[in-house]
Formats: sequence, C-alpha cells, structure tokens
Amino acid sequence: MSDTKVKIKVDLWISNAAEVITCAGEGMSEIGVLENAWVAVKDGKIAGVGTEAEIKESFELEGSDVIDAKGKVVAPGFIDSHTHLVFYGTRVEEYAAKVAGYTPERLEELGISMGPNRTVELTRNRPSEELFEQSKKRLMTMLNYGITTVESKSGYGLTTESEIKILEVSRRLHEETPLDVLNTFLGAHGFPEDLTKEEYLDVIINEMIPRVGERGLAEFCDVWCDDGYFTAEESEKILKAGLKYGMKPKIHADAYSYIGGTDLAAEMKMVSVDHLNYTPVAVMEKLAEANVTGVLMPSLDFAVSHKRPFDARKMLDLGMQVALATDLCPASYTQSMQFVINLACRLYQFSVEEAIKAATYGGAKALDLNDRGTIQEGKIADLQIWDVPTYKHVAYELGTNIVETVIKNGKVVVCR
Repeated sequence: MSDTKVKIKVDLWISNAAEVITCAGEGMSEIGVLENAWVAVKDGKIAGVGTEAEIKESFELEGSDVIDAKGKVVAPGFIDSHTHLVFYGTRVEEYAAKVAGYTPERLEELGISMGPNRTVELTRNRPSEELFEQSKKRLMTMLNYGITTVESKSGYGLTTESEIKILEVSRRLHEETPLDVLNTFLGAHGFPEDLTKEEYLDVIINEMIPRVGERGLAEFCDVWCDDGYFTAEESEKILKAGLKYGMKPKIHADAYSYIGGTDLAAEMKMVSVDHLNYTPVAVMEKLAEANVTGVLMPSLDFAVSHKRPFDARKMLDLGMQVALATDLCPASYTQSMQFVINLACRLYQFSVEEAIKAATYGGAKALDLNDRGTIQEGKIADLQIWDVPTYKHVAYELGTNIVETVIKNGKVVVCR
C-alpha cells in the first residue's frame, strides 16, 4: 500500500509574496502578516496559505496558473460598505465654489444648486441606461483600486419608481461586472418637495418598502437619522418595516447631531451604524457591547470640511468594531479606498494595521458577510497584489495606486 499523500489540484497559486496580509488576527490591529508566503486557490476559494513547503506538500501545482509575487504584498480585496454608487452627474461647481470660500448665499446668487436635492434633480428622471453607464465607470475604477465588494444605496430618487430604478441599476451592475454589489434601500435619505414629512413617511413604509421587498431588490434598509431628517422614532418604524421583508437594518446617525439614532442601533443590534461624528462615549460603549460595526468615512469629513470629525481613536480603544468606507457620492467623490486609508491614518489616528483591517474584515462585518475579508482556507478568493515591498506603503504613498493585480472569485480581473 502506498503512503503517498494525494495532493489537491489547484487552479491558481501565488508564490513568493514578501508579505501576505491575512487580516485574520484577533482585534482591529492584528492583520496576520506572513512573510515569504504562498497562496493556493481552487474553485474560487482560498485552498491554503503558508510557506512554499506547506503549499507544495498539500497541493498539486503543475498545470495551474501562477502569479509570482516576489517583493510584493498580497491582501484581501477591499470591501466598501457605504456608497451611493448610482447617481447622475456631479456637484463639481458647488464643490469648487465652497473650497474657494463662497458662502451658501453667494452660491445662490450665482445660481449654483446645492446639496443632495440637486443630485435628486439630476438622477430621478434619467434613463436607466445612462445611470448604468456612469455608475459602471465608477465601479470599474474602484475595482482597479482593489475594491472587490461594494454596498450601493438608493436615495437619489425619493419616489417609488425612481428608487426602484436605482436599485435595479445596482442589481444589473452586480450581474454585469466582476464585483459583488449589495443593495441598500435608502428611500429615507431626505424628503421630496411635493410631500410633507408625514406623507412621505407613509409612502416609504406602506408603498416603497413593500414593493422593494416583494421584488427582492435590497439586502438592507437604511435611514438618515439626524436633525432635519428622520427622528429615532421614525427611523425605528422604517427599519422595522424593512425587517418584515428581510431587509437588515443599517442607519446613518450622529453625522450632524446626536438624537438617539446610535442608541437605536445598539438596541436593534443593527448590521452597521454609519458616520458617528457626534456619538457620545457612553453610546460608543453600548455599540461595542452590542457588536454593531461603526462605518467611518474620513473622505466625506475631508471633502465637506466637517467641523466635528469622528473620534476614531476613542472608538477603537473602547473595542468597537469599525469599517472604513469611501461614501462615494457627489459630496465625497472618491473611488479609492487607499485614499481613505491615507486620511484615516494621518487625520484620525488609525494605525496602518487598523486601517487595513477596517477596509477589509471590517467592511465584511458591516455587510454581514462571513465569507470574505480575510485570507483563510475556505474564504472567497478576493485578493489584491500590491507592487510594494511592505504593507505600510498603503498608508505612506499619497495618491498612488499601488494595486498591480486584482483577483475576484479566484480569477484575475485586473492586471496592470
């Protein structure tokens, strides 16, 4: 009888990586750095990760595709857990005027429309094909920057038909691009000008949510809970209506005021709570205890020159699980998670390790995904290879795209 071990035939292997960042360690600062490591991929999943000897002992590599990553870094694909991906046009004139110091009154004198309602005007009546093409261009740029999974919110329609249209465009992006796109219904992103708040709340709960839910168009339901938007009580009604149709709750909260949205997130044990600029320390502790992921977006704070940036260091020190996201939208027009990491480290006191973990593993947790975000056996093979000798360059190089190769579901989809 032969004692020869039967080796598993793999589809792809990555050899000689200077570092493999598994992001599988305990806590937000443990990223599991393996030096001189190899990764084996089979059937779109991670089959193994380890030394050359360990991989060659377990896997049959002959005839498989190979990527030599000598002198380079292998990391999980970035997971962007908060975007408003589908919109039409830009608000570039508003942005340019504001960075020049123009007041809102001066912008009004110049006839420059401002704020989310301007994007609603541009987006609501655009044909689906135009929305698809603009959004696809943004999405493919994100892929080139190492993002492999994206959350996409509605919210720039504010009518039932236009909200559904936005979600349908997002679903088509999921089907027709290499990325995974997860939909979030955010009809409660503001108010249409032709309805009172009470009337619109009724439309959201009794018309929008049932129609979105019956068509299975969204994995999550979200609401903006802030002064001038929806109260915590109203937010609870909306999110509980979404739960009836299987939409898991998320919430925009404490961006410009603290009115109880973060308390609600802890009580409902939501998938995520996003923004958190005005969150009290006592509520941070409640969120940590409830294991609710806080989604932080330094690019938005930077773009709007927020007067009260979120206190990331306090959240991390209290043991909160956090994610980094781009908040891609007309007010925060970035498609690069690397830029977000730059800002998180320099302006928000993240360590490089914490920022990487928040942009990968943290993003997965903010989307209730347990099959990605780390490089471990059995996880989806969503990987990126950085053309740098150590992972710390992702925070150090400002404005550089260090991504050389992106692998999605075990297949190379970007090779620069």
